[in-house]
Amino acid sequence: MASHSEIEIKFRVDDLSALNRRLRKSGFRLLTPRTQEMNTLYDVPGQLLRKRGELLRLRKYGPRWVLTHKAKGKAGRHKTRVETETRVADGARMEAILQALGFAPTFRYEKYRAEWSDGNGHVVVDETPIANFGEIEGPARWIDRTARLLEIQHSDYITATYTELFFQWKTQTGSPVNEMTFKAIKIKPRPR
Repeated sequence: MASHSEIEIKFRVDDLSALNRRLRKSGFRLLTPRTQEMNTLYDVPGQLLRKRGELLRLRKYGPRWVLTHKAKGKAGRHKTRVETETRVADGARMEAILQALGFAPTFRYEKYRAEWSDGNGHVVVDETPIANFGEIEGPARWIDRTARLLEIQHSDYITATYTELFFQWKTQTGSPVNEMTFKAIKIKPRPR
């Protein structure tokens, strides 16, 4: 896996079934069925990466582990940032390596993700403990065209990260939890 420029938007999903129907009707095919994903963000003391707008994430997606670095992004109508990823054979050993290098876990977030594609870009459907979201990732014009097909307005575009969305939710709800996991928020994910 190499570095690439990630261009994306998120949007809230009120009706998962309706979105899945619109995706099929628009020519998308399901690449990955609904799969549990656990993400842990890492930083050094003083949170230097966060202060620079960067992110270091270790993700477990089903049985696969991926280590990702995201550079500081640019937010306009779409969010753009350079992303570098690599698969990891053993997540526990990668965690040990990161901690030995001075990185510590700073935030965990969980979701169930399904991935769709039309061959030109990706749409993912994320069920999180705070709300359901979709992401459209691909070339900017394709994102806007796909959003129209899925009946998503420009005013519905979200360029915030899941960490930012969690802390917005936490402020709005007054919740004392410190991670965006189903266990912490005490919400049971919907059955498969």
